[in-house]
Amino acid sequence: MRPEILILGGTTEGYALAAALADHPRFTPVSSLAGRTSSPRLPAGESRIGGFGGPEGLAAWLRQRGTAAVVDCTHPFASRMGWNAATACAGLGLPLLRVERPAWRPGPEDAWDEVDEWDQAVERLAALGARRVLLALGRQDLAPFAALDRVWFLIRSVEPPEPMPPFAQAEILLARGPFSAEDERALLAGRQIDALVCKNSGGSATDAKLAVARELGVRVVMRRRPPRPATPTVATVAEALDWLARTLAD
Repeated sequence: MRPEILILGGTTEGYALAAALADHPRFTPVSSLAGRTSSPRLPAGESRIGGFGGPEGLAAWLRQRGTAAVVDCTHPFASRMGWNAATACAGLGLPLLRVERPAWRPGPEDAWDEVDEWDQAVERLAALGARRVLLALGRQDLAPFAALDRVWFLIRSVEPPEPMPPFAQAEILLARGPFSAEDERALLAGRQIDALVCKNSGGSATDAKLAVARELGVRVVMRRRPPRPATPTVATVAEALDWLARTLAD
């Protein structure tokens, strides 16, 4: 029986790793999705949706399944799952790998304001005097911005916010990336956006907005990534496959 690999997924890297392991001669993938959207795209192989019940619940699940290793491919801002995985794997003596895409970094022509919390982003927008702002965030992160009642917000989200925070001026745009530079240029220029708020997710699926913001002189308020546990980390699926082969060598 091939050793089972738990993939904490939901990201581009998670889907790619599941696809690579689905036909692998040595390993069997099982993907775990958080279930933040109502109709998530399912990865190749077996999958499960929903939480484990903290590190204790995850450890019990891993023990019961006889999992050989865990690969954390969660979003850079899904930090709680990363800490739960580190605690559970340390307690069981299981190998744990983090696959994390490189963070975006500003160039000399970028106008970025980097913050650690959304309250800081709200303060920064007020200080900048922003008037038309694109919020390219998850729907769980919107509430702090409703305090800016003199700002018009364009809220881009995969699904509608429930409940909708009490924005004085806001429009919801339901859309899922990747977004092309042409689309982002039409959006930012057409809606006269003067500031963009986003997370430092990294990757290429949604980075076109940053290039267009640079081109149009749009200010970017960027939230830094939260801290992660000290875990072996790679940047690509190919490196993850190599790590699995070496770590679980016969």
